Amino acid sequence: MRTIVITVAAFSLALIASGVQARELSKGHRFACTWGSDIAAGAQQSKLSGVSLYGARKQLQVRRFQQPWMRMTAMGITEQTYNSSSKLKPAAVKQTYYEQCVRHELARR
Repeated sequence: MRTIVITVAAFSLALIASGVQARELSKGHRFACTWGSDIAAGAQQSKLSGVSLYGARKQLQVRRFQQPWMRMTAMGITEQTYNSSSKLKPAAVKQTYYEQCVRHELARR
């Protein structure tokens, strides 16, 4: 029981901290982090449902992207997700990716 309370408290603190950090980012950086987290979650969903890396890459090839940099970035995120041994749910991957992206962007400043 004590472990559950500590875990919930730590998760809540992380959510609050990521919300404060997200406000400090520009609109473009927030968009990139959100977009990347969506790609990572989709890749994790594909991986867990049994789609091969080749199949996931083919899906990205036919997808239309708003910016030229998005296609290759999506390929890289997908490949890294497939190379990971993680069995986390896509929502957890999305949250983790977003938090780490925000942390990375703030550290670059």
